Amino acid sequence: MRIGALAERTGTAVPTIRYYEQIGLLPRAVRQAGGQRLYTRDDEERLTFIRRCRDFDFSIAQVRVLAELLRDPTSTCMTARDLAAVQLEAVRRKMRELKALERSLASFVTDCETACGGRAGPDCTVLGELRRGERGVAPVGRPRSRAAAPARA
Repeated sequence: MRIGALAERTGTAVPTIRYYEQIGLLPRAVRQAGGQRLYTRDDEERLTFIRRCRDFDFSIAQVRVLAELLRDPTSTCMTARDLAAVQLEAVRRKMRELKALERSLASFVTDCETACGGRAGPDCTVLGELRRGERGVAPVGRPRSRAAAPARA
């Protein structure tokens, strides 16, 4: 099948398929005489697996490990479980961050409704809160300062 059909069948964008080939996550496709890529059912299954891993927000490095486990008959599921456990903790951390963000935004709305409700923009409590950096919550995924930013792998 051609790349467009593979993209449609797996729900993966064509540039993403090319990227996965480029980084070796998906084997390079056989090329027709005209240079068009041809994919097999195995490629479709592997790409579906990769997409599902990415749907669960596994990193490219984690997807590589999971894909290797899938091909290695001597592997055990404990490595996959451990990766899933790490991912679960990351999701729970994000959920806590989102809850904190939700509380801050709800407070902004309430404060605006009770304190300024319709005053001029410069007098808006929401804008004042954002200008002062109060409430101690940064947007999700953005640490308060560069010094506090965790290293990304």
